[in-house]
Amino acid sequence: MRVVVDLDLCQGHGMCELEAPDVFEAGRDSVDLLDENPDESRRADVEAAVRYCPTQALKIVED
Repeated sequence: MRVVVDLDLCQGHGMCELEAPDVFEAGRDSVDLLDENPDESRRADVEAAVRYCPTQALKIVED
């Protein structure tokens, strides 16, 4: 699994960081990926982060 952040949409709300703090880090204006390819054991948290993103700036890409 690979995580992609659309920086044109991201507004740095930080909902993703709340769901998966070891994968995302919210900044002032956008989110930084701490782990672009998180382990499958993190899938449920990453999927929750994608769901809760208010601007739908996150997506999971299957490799």
